[in-house]
Amino acid sequence: MTEYSDLARKLRHRNAASVALQFPEGLKRRAREIALFLKKEGFFVIVNADPCYGACDLASDALPHVDALVHFGHTPVDDPGPKVIFEPYSVDVDLDVLGEAAPFLRQRTIGLVTTAQHVHLLPAMVRKLAEIGIAARTRTGSRGCREGQVLGCAFEAARIPSVDEILFVGTGLFHPLGVRLATGKRVIALDPLAGTVQEVDEERFLRQRFALVERARSADSYGLIVSSKTGQGRFGLAQEMASRCRNAILLLMREVNPEELLNLGFPAYVNFACPRLAYDDQPRFPAPVLSPQEFQILLGERDFSSYAIDEMS
Repeated sequence: MTEYSDLARKLRHRNAASVALQFPEGLKRRAREIALFLKKEGFFVIVNADPCYGACDLASDALPHVDALVHFGHTPVDDPGPKVIFEPYSVDVDLDVLGEAAPFLRQRTIGLVTTAQHVHLLPAMVRKLAEIGIAARTRTGSRGCREGQVLGCAFEAARIPSVDEILFVGTGLFHPLGVRLATGKRVIALDPLAGTVQEVDEERFLRQRFALVERARSADSYGLIVSSKTGQGRFGLAQEMASRCRNAILLLMREVNPEELLNLGFPAYVNFACPRLAYDDQPRFPAPVLSPQEFQILLGERDFSSYAIDEMS
């Protein structure tokens, strides 16, 4: 358990006797061992068991009951206040895997981005790519991101001047798809754990989203979902867009799930909460859930040819 000793020291340095622990879904299985370790170290421990979708989703309800909140696996997107500790979850990989991407790259100077799990390796990635003749450029992102780090709702680190091609290093396809749509540049996605490489093709995604917008056109009313979660609030944007549609009603929600949308009964929704809800969870929802940009298309304020991925500013 020595890997958790540093966390215990951080808590003692803050004179914290009680602590709440918050984990994203992929790390929840570590909650029990970390909680038991800290309890043996003399801390009063609460585990927040609610779903957690990112640093924008802090367990603020737990703060009045403890001296500190430890949020695992993400980097802060806003100033969390003095009681919050962000504990990173870093995943090391064999950087020789970068050689797998070389045959897919057309340029010798590229942009390089990754996720929070691998961002600590970014300088080593740059050096490794240089060894195989590829110059990698990086940029600091928005929402508190480190150099070269993208989030599922923020792709500013990928907007690198003077490059036409971007290498994404990480698992999954949503992040590199977001990079492609946010920048319009060619994107190569390397999964460093599986060793697989592919060029990102957004056409299937765009066809699905176009069909969704067309389905929503027949709706006689729209529920505009606004989140009450820390870091996800876009009330002003939702209010401003609702004023341009006479059949739009704001819905203030903490947890957006299919059951609640079914109970509310709107024939279509617009998501102003976590942007990934509209994309990742759409198959689970009982009605079309559009992004604000897609709602603009429906209202005739934006053309589909200028489609933009939803990002949190």
